[in-house]
Amino acid sequence: MAKLQVAIDLLSTTEALALVAKIAPYIDIIELGTPLIKKEGLAVVTAMKAAYPDKLVFADLKTMDAGELEADIAFKAGADLVTVLGAAGDATIAGAIKAGKAHGKGVVVDTIGVADRVKRAQEAIALGAEFVELHAGLDEQWTEGYSIQVLIDEAAKAGVPVSIAGGVNLNNVTAVIKAGAIVAVAGAAIYGAEDPAAAAKGLREAIDAVA
Repeated sequence: MAKLQVAIDLLSTTEALALVAKIAPYIDIIELGTPLIKKEGLAVVTAMKAAYPDKLVFADLKTMDAGELEADIAFKAGADLVTVLGAAGDATIAGAIKAGKAHGKGVVVDTIGVADRVKRAQEAIALGAEFVELHAGLDEQWTEGYSIQVLIDEAAKAGVPVSIAGGVNLNNVTAVIKAGAIVAVAGAAIYGAEDPAAAAKGLREAIDAVA
């Protein structure tokens, strides 16, 4: 069964906790966004894991160097999953994965900024990543002509466990899962919705209907 991940790009621990209180029944993975962690520190990870011990807490560190050290810090703070950039060297990814194994937790490789996302996804899984995030960042999504279809097509080609992040919403989430993504990552479609609980419920039902 594919999972639903909420990417929280709010900027305070209070706001993040308030959002998850509304949507918790419908989501599997709580992603604490890079801006949120930069502003609040890893204390937001600890607070979220304490509040929702049954959920996977995803610290979006986007590590580029010192993979083992940074991942270890996040895992000790309560993260279940940590991101390393696919643009980082193999040694950085391998270091983070080493820390993950020591803690019994996982590393997700984020392909933001990677030219050949499919090739890097395959390499990252071979290194031991939990899954790879085929990711178009906010700046790319706001570029004229952007379409999530690019990521959907890449997921179908990759043949390895991937998530898709880059404008997932109710209109495309079925295609995301049908392409083989094991995790659909929704950000603004949930936290920017008038009714975040209804938005998360709708996505959950659409994902479950594919399975």
